[in-house]
Amino acid sequence: MLMFQQLPSIYLHREPVDFRKSINGLAIIVEQQLSLEATDGSVFVFCNKSRDKLKILYWDNTGFDVLGHRQVKGLSYS
Repeated sequence: MLMFQQLPSIYLHREPVDFRKSINGLAIIVEQQLSLEATDGSVFVFCNKSRDKLKILYWDNTGFDVLGHRQVKGLSYS
């Protein structure tokens, strides 16, 4: 599976997001707060209040994908 045919634009939502939000809630944030189209193939990155988790929203022409990542305590990315 090829995730990206070409490199997409990547947008970071700088304010923390309630991580109980799912695809629809994140798409609403993209369209209402960022004033962007959620289905244009761009990648949208959201973080939680403590900034140790990420949610990534992506539209691939067949539907949305949401990817999640959390930092494990004691590990650093260097």
